[in-house]
Amino acid sequence: LRRPTVSHLSESDWVAVETVIDETVVRDIIPELKRLGAEGIIEYPLNKIVP
Repeated sequence: LRRPTVSHLSESDWVAVETVIDETVVRDIIPELKRLGAEGIIEYPLNKIVP
């Protein structure tokens, strides 16, 4: 939860990034990511965090 998970993909220039963000900012962040060229954005609700 402190840093995003970055996974390298089969295409050497591509990565997958997974992170948890506050739902109050997601509506602003997704359009900005799209504007910057992000693809395949998936948003889903978080059910539980176990520290």
